[in-house]
Amino acid sequence: MNNRNGGKHAYAPVILDEIQYVPELLPYIKTRIDEDRSPGSWLLTGSQSFSLMQGVSESLAGRVAVVTLLPFSVAEAEGRGGKQPALGTLLSKIQAAGLKAPSPSFHVADWLLRGAYPEVRANPDVDRELWCAGYVQTYLERDVRQVVNVGDLNAFHLFLRVAAARTGQVINYSDLARDAGISPPTAGKWMSVLEASGQVYLLPPYFRNFGKRLIKSPKIYWLDTAVAAFLMGLHSPEPLLHGPFLGPLFETAVISAWVKAFHNRGLPPAVYFWRSRDGIEVDLLVDHDGRLYPMEAKATSTVFPQHASALLKWRDLAGSREPSTIIADIPKPASLLPGVRAVPWWWI
Repeated sequence: MNNRNGGKHAYAPVILDEIQYVPELLPYIKTRIDEDRSPGSWLLTGSQSFSLMQGVSESLAGRVAVVTLLPFSVAEAEGRGGKQPALGTLLSKIQAAGLKAPSPSFHVADWLLRGAYPEVRANPDVDRELWCAGYVQTYLERDVRQVVNVGDLNAFHLFLRVAAARTGQVINYSDLARDAGISPPTAGKWMSVLEASGQVYLLPPYFRNFGKRLIKSPKIYWLDTAVAAFLMGLHSPEPLLHGPFLGPLFETAVISAWVKAFHNRGLPPAVYFWRSRDGIEVDLLVDHDGRLYPMEAKATSTVFPQHASALLKWRDLAGSREPSTIIADIPKPASLLPGVRAVPWWWI
């Protein structure tokens, strides 16, 4: 035990898991925190960020630090999840070839199919299909749908499958609703719950006018490719690597990696996509310290200069001199064009 008079809590740290199920405890926790403001006395966890944050914002405002824990990064999956470089250092090292990261023990197809949730990633004996089926049934179809009082389980499951097939696409709620057999407002409501529960990330478009970023349609990305691939019906490398979903799932993994890079450093993600009026698109703009870093995700093991066409277009239209990056399934980094580098996907 620690001595309160010495400035530390007088009891062992208390860990409460799934705190969202007992929100009535939060006022009492608030009282104890006000009695002893020593950090580290309480650790509250929950798998439903929407209901968890509602209670925290009401009862513990100004008394809590919020940490978002997403599925493993590649470094964490490889046991290298210790202190990571600052975000600015990471961005500069990628361009300067100063980042040294050994290739992972798994192929990109394994990363896309098994995903990055700790149990299925850390233990190769876990049956991936069985785990994903259980996750969909117990969390997505039970816990998540209860939040929005979904009465028709079949309709919600179809919505999940349709949403998974659209990973990497701009959201059109009318089309999504039509294919799922629901109304556009219902599709929007269900999507907002998937976002709040950490299942998907809605990547906003980039505009210099900040207001436009808020009103224009975002792109949907599932934060774990295993769940998305399972909902798509993909269960083995062959149909993945030679089918139409390789590109979207690879892009999804790259966007997810950058979202994790921000969250793992305690920062809100400042990432966007960009599309010109004539349809040219850059997959990712990372906004850090007043600089925009354009990036493209390419699910290829051979990178050619033409893969940088959208990046060059962005450079011309934006008047940008920032270095550009192509993230691909390549074994080592390479200079592709002046100001354009290609790097392996696991570097992020």
